[in-house]
Amino acid sequence: MKKIIAAAVWLLSAGFALAQTMSPESKLRYAERVIERYYVDTVNADHVVEEGIRAMLKTLDPHSQYSDKEETRELTEPLDGNFSGVGIQFNMLTDTLYIIQTVAGGPSEKVGILAGDRIIMVNDTVISGVKMKNTDVMKRLRGPKGTKVNVKVQRKGVDGLIDFVITRGDIPIYSVDASYMVDAHTGYLRVSRFAEKTAEEVADALKKLKKSGMKKLIIDLQDNTGGYLQAAVKVAEMFLDKNSLVVYTKGDKVKPFYYRTDHKGEYRDIDLVVLVNQYSASASEILAGAIQDNDRGVTVGRRTFGKGLVQRPFPFPDGTMIRLTIARYYTPSGRCIQKPYEDGADDSYNEDMMRRYRSGEFSSADSVHFADSLKCATLVNGRTVYGGGGIMPDRFVPIDTTFYSDYYRDLVAKAVVNKFTQEYIDANRKTIKRDYPTEKAFVAKFKVTQDMLDRIIELGEKDGVKFDEKQFETSRHTLETIVKALIGRDIFEQSTYYHVANGLNPVYVEGINIVNDSEGYRKLLGY
Repeated sequence: MKKIIAAAVWLLSAGFALAQTMSPESKLRYAERVIERYYVDTVNADHVVEEGIRAMLKTLDPHSQYSDKEETRELTEPLDGNFSGVGIQFNMLTDTLYIIQTVAGGPSEKVGILAGDRIIMVNDTVISGVKMKNTDVMKRLRGPKGTKVNVKVQRKGVDGLIDFVITRGDIPIYSVDASYMVDAHTGYLRVSRFAEKTAEEVADALKKLKKSGMKKLIIDLQDNTGGYLQAAVKVAEMFLDKNSLVVYTKGDKVKPFYYRTDHKGEYRDIDLVVLVNQYSASASEILAGAIQDNDRGVTVGRRTFGKGLVQRPFPFPDGTMIRLTIARYYTPSGRCIQKPYEDGADDSYNEDMMRRYRSGEFSSADSVHFADSLKCATLVNGRTVYGGGGIMPDRFVPIDTTFYSDYYRDLVAKAVVNKFTQEYIDANRKTIKRDYPTEKAFVAKFKVTQDMLDRIIELGEKDGVKFDEKQFETSRHTLETIVKALIGRDIFEQSTYYHVANGLNPVYVEGINIVNDSEGYRKLLGY
């Protein structure tokens, strides 16, 4: 027995000695084999390896990550520009799927599904009256191109359920959420992401705005979390001279690379305002920084997120992927876009937004402090700009909380506003289309009446939101505007929502003021 114990101890100590002399790669393989062979229970080797990769990446920066097959698909799908599905925009209200819009030319529109329809069953599975997340619904409706899905639909004014067989097809994911003329000479363009076809979408939208008389432009990048670097470079090229520097990257193991414009931008001479906020990140910061550093336009809003790390994808044959940080982004003036972080301190990094809020940064520009060592100069007029993370706009606009009330928050949180708008549209769709045949007529003339507000109050009471007159009056204008915007989105298109609701956004309002004040605009740019 003593000999057996001695042999076991020798093997164990030899194993440890071997591990101490191994390369890191061999050590990892050795650890995997030991776990797989000797662990007390059956081991899922794939799971162990995946968790090991995640743990390794967690010791690095906050943006290097590993994704499994499903996570990889969810990451790449919005940037690839399309997915396979049935082509509907929907909302889940009171456990019922309401169709807001069908994608023009998409599979659902082709078989005759209409806005306002309710999907009750998908492939013989009842989804109405069942608590289900939006992601669960999408999993049932999405699928490979060419496959079929059976749905049963309830339509107002029609007895019984209507059966549809939808053949799934490619559904475009758009980057331009809204495009319209603010006034006779000012165009507005909202870009929600930078994807494969973003530059094409932006170019098409700008052509339409130009035909409508656009001589000035507002680009809205608020809440745009980024996407493809090349898409941001192509959009920047539309507004800059040939050979202008847009961004460059540097890293210890990769050569610096400078992204310059190849062509003279068609819109390089129009007055330009770029709207940003604390959630504008990555590619949107690249565009905003390029416009600012080339003194090409005025940035308006609040300091951006500060994501300036370049991730390179390393896919595995099984569909999983590592996205590894290999470099940092720098604006043309030499500012690093990335905000400071400590390796492996993801929790602290993720809490940065709350720290910024508590410090008063969203309420006052004076709360944002920059060291002199971070000072840089713009390329044309030599204006002072600062590095240290994110893009600080030329004109700061604080967050507006004057409209906020607990009563309004509860109405929104309990979906009372969405319930009302769906109810109202169901009852009045034909009348609204008859009285407001165009989006322009709707935006100019549609009014939210007191009767409509009274119904919202009534629905709120039924859902446990007690009426508070003082708080209601505080939020009345906001409530009226959002209700109108939601109705407009359903009757017309997504762009209508922003056309109506943007008036509530102080960053948007300030952007309009600046772009329409030629003298003030030029002064902000240092002319």
